[in-house]
Amino acid sequence: QVQLAESGGGLVQAGGSLRLSCAASGSIFSINGMGWYRQAPGKQRELVAAIGSGGPIKYAESVKGRFTISRDNAENTVDLLMNSLKPEDTAIYYCNAEIIPYTGALPSDALTYWGRGTQVTVSS
Repeated sequence: QVQLAESGGGLVQAGGSLRLSCAASGSIFSINGMGWYRQAPGKQRELVAAIGSGGPIKYAESVKGRFTISRDNAENTVDLLMNSLKPEDTAIYYCNAEIIPYTGALPSDALTYWGRGTQVTVSS
C-alpha cells in the first residue's frame, strides 16, 4: 500500500515563510513526477509546482520567484519552501506523485497518488 503523508502547514503572517514536506511510503518500485497542488475555498485544485525524477521543474506563474520545490529521490520526499507568502496563498495544499508500485515481487503500472492535504493560512 503506497501512501503520501504531508506535514508543515499552519498559520503565518503575510510575508512569512513555511516549508511543506511530503514523504512517500509503501511498496514503491520508483517515482516519476512529484508535485504540490492547492485548493482554495470555492476554487478548483491547481498545480503549484512539480518536479520530475530527473529534475525538470514547473511552477505556477503566481508562485514563481517565491516558492521552491525540491525532492530527495533516495528518501522519496518532496518539499515546498514557500517564501513571501500572501493571503491569496491560503489553501489546502496536496502532495501528488506518480508512482510505480510493486504488485507482489514485480513492478506494476504507474498510478497517481494524493496526500490528504495540509492547511496553509496566510493572514494579512
